Amino acid sequence: MPPSMPPSSSTESASSASAKREAQRITLIGAALDGVLGVAKLIIGKIVGSQALIADGIHSLSDLVTDAFVLVATHYGRQAPDRSHPWGHERIETLGTLVLGSLLLAVAGAIGWEGILRSWELMFGSLTIPLPGALGIGIAIISLLGKEGIFRATLKIARKQKSKLLEANAWHSRSDALSTVAVLIGLIGTQLGASWLDGIAAVVVGVMVGKIGASLAWEASRELIDTALPREQQHAMRECLLSLPEVRGAHDLRSRTLAGRIVLEVHLLVAPRISVSEGHAIGHHAVARLKAEFPQLSDVLYHIDPEDDSHLGQASQAQPTLKQPLPLRSDIISALEECWQQSPLWQARSGLTLHYVNHATTPADTDSSSPHVDILLELPGGATQAAWETAQQCNHDADSRNASIAEMEHLAAGLEWFGQLEIGVMSHIHQR
Repeated sequence: MPPSMPPSSSTESASSASAKREAQRITLIGAALDGVLGVAKLIIGKIVGSQALIADGIHSLSDLVTDAFVLVATHYGRQAPDRSHPWGHERIETLGTLVLGSLLLAVAGAIGWEGILRSWELMFGSLTIPLPGALGIGIAIISLLGKEGIFRATLKIARKQKSKLLEANAWHSRSDALSTVAVLIGLIGTQLGASWLDGIAAVVVGVMVGKIGASLAWEASRELIDTALPREQQHAMRECLLSLPEVRGAHDLRSRTLAGRIVLEVHLLVAPRISVSEGHAIGHHAVARLKAEFPQLSDVLYHIDPEDDSHLGQASQAQPTLKQPLPLRSDIISALEECWQQSPLWQARSGLTLHYVNHATTPADTDSSSPHVDILLELPGGATQAAWETAQQCNHDADSRNASIAEMEHLAAGLEWFGQLEIGVMSHIHQR
C-alpha cells in the first residue's frame, strides 16, 4: 500500500487544483464571450459598412486564440515538478505570455495598416460608408460592457493567484474594451457626418493593442532570460537577511522569476568557528524571515560562508580559488599521524576539529595571512586511564599544556598548511 500524502502536501495539492480550475473557468467564460461578440461585430459591421467595427470583431475573435493558449499553458504550466523539470513547469506560462504578446503585435499591425489605408480613402478618395445607426452603436456599447466585465473578473483572479499569464489575458480583454471605445467614437462620428473618424478609430485601436502586446512580450522575454529583480527589491531582501543578528553579511544575491514566483540564491556570512549544524539553522531562520516578508519567494538557495569572499565576485565562484587547495580531513590526519605518532595527546584524542582560515583567495593589497588550517585537538573526559590522566594534566597544568602544544607545533612546522594547535578537554556526556 503506497504511503499516504502528508497533510500539508495534500492541502497544497488541493489548493493548486482549485486555483487551476478557477483560472480555466474564467478563461472559458471569456472565450465564450469573445466568440459571441466577435461574430456579432463582424456581421453588424458588414451590414452597416463600418471598417472599425469589423476590425474590432477580428480583435475579439483573435482573443479566442489567446484564450486557447491560456488554457493550454495553465494546464501544463501548473503541473508539479518532475525529474525532467525539477524547477517546475511555470515557464510554460511565461512562453504562453510571450506568444500572446506577439499575436497582439501582429493583430495591431494589421488593424493599424488597414485603418491608415481606409482613413486615406475616406478623406482624400471617393470611398463613402453608410451611417451605422442604432444597430452598430448598440453592439459597440454591449461589447464594451461585456469586455470590461470579463476584464475585471479575470484580473481579480490573476492577482489572487499572482498569475502573470492570467493578468496578461485580462489586459487583453481590457484592450478589446478600449478598442471598442475607439470604435464607438468612430461610429458616432460617422453618424454625425465625420466618416473619416471610422478609419482613424481603427488606427487608434491598432496602437493601443500594439502597446499592450509589446509590454507583454517584453516582460515575458525578460523573465525567459532570467532578468534579476529590481535593485530596490534586492536591497530590501538583503536588509531583511541582515536583520538576523547571526548573519554578518549577505552577498552574491541572485534572483529570477518563474511565472510570478521568485527564486533566490544568496551567500550568508556567519561566525567562522560555529558548527555546521548551527550554520544550517541560521540559514533556515534567514529563509523563513525572507519568505514571511516576501510571500512570492518560493525557492531560496543559500550558501554559508565562514569568511567574507564577496570580493571574488560571482564570476569567480565557479573556479578554484587556490592553486594548491588546502588538504581535506583524511590527508590532514595522515600527515599529522606521521608528525605526532609519538605524542600522548595525539594518541589520546577523541576528536579533531579543523578550521580553514583564509581558504578563499584574498586581495593582494591586504595583510591577511596565507591560507592555513587551525587544529583543535579534542581529548576525552575519560576513555582510558592514561587518556584521562593526560587530559586532566593538560586541563589543570597550563605550563604542561603549553609545552606539549609547543612541541607538537614544532613537529608539524614542516607542513605548509599547518596553522595553530589548540587543546580541548571534553567532559562526560551522559545520555539517557
